[in-house]
Amino acid sequence: MSRFADHIANIRACRLCADRFAQTHTAHEPRPVAWLSQTAKLMIIGQAPGARVHDSGRPFTDPSGDRLRDWLGVDEHTFYDQSKLAIFPMAFCFPGYNAKGSDLPPPKICAQTWRETTLQMMPQVELTLLIGGYAQTWHLKTKNVTQTVQNWRDYGPNVIPLPHPSWRNTGWIKKNPWFETDLLPHLKSRIEALI
Repeated sequence: MSRFADHIANIRACRLCADRFAQTHTAHEPRPVAWLSQTAKLMIIGQAPGARVHDSGRPFTDPSGDRLRDWLGVDEHTFYDQSKLAIFPMAFCFPGYNAKGSDLPPPKICAQTWRETTLQMMPQVELTLLIGGYAQTWHLKTKNVTQTVQNWRDYGPNVIPLPHPSWRNTGWIKKNPWFETDLLPHLKSRIEALI
């Protein structure tokens, strides 16, 4: 087994957050979803898997994934081709819900444990998409998603920040028409050239 394969196996076996997850409103077991390869030229860095992804074991198997694939201009087959596209969330496991049914934040211990080593093992990545505040704060040290995404040209050509594709952000997209008129055509063009 290769060093990278061993690394992925270690991620999938990770149980660092078992006690934390047991205390959430969902009281679930860890299920790391690692969608990584050493050939993918595109990397998507999001927040953490949701409940549906926890059940399916495949990233973005929810309405957010449908919207993200539309933004990228790719079909499901291309999106799930690990030789072309890596998905590396800030936490590999579903963090759970609080008592009000809201998503809990990705546990920082996941990024602290796995991020740097994993990134070092994937030097072939040519374009990284930073989706949402957690990914942007970690990688760009920015705090405001709207400002970060609005200034997307400042981070190129190898990084493009995006809002989360959640349907909760439909209002944000309507308030920021430049996202669909300026950023998305550029994004689709980059993705097409890359994969």
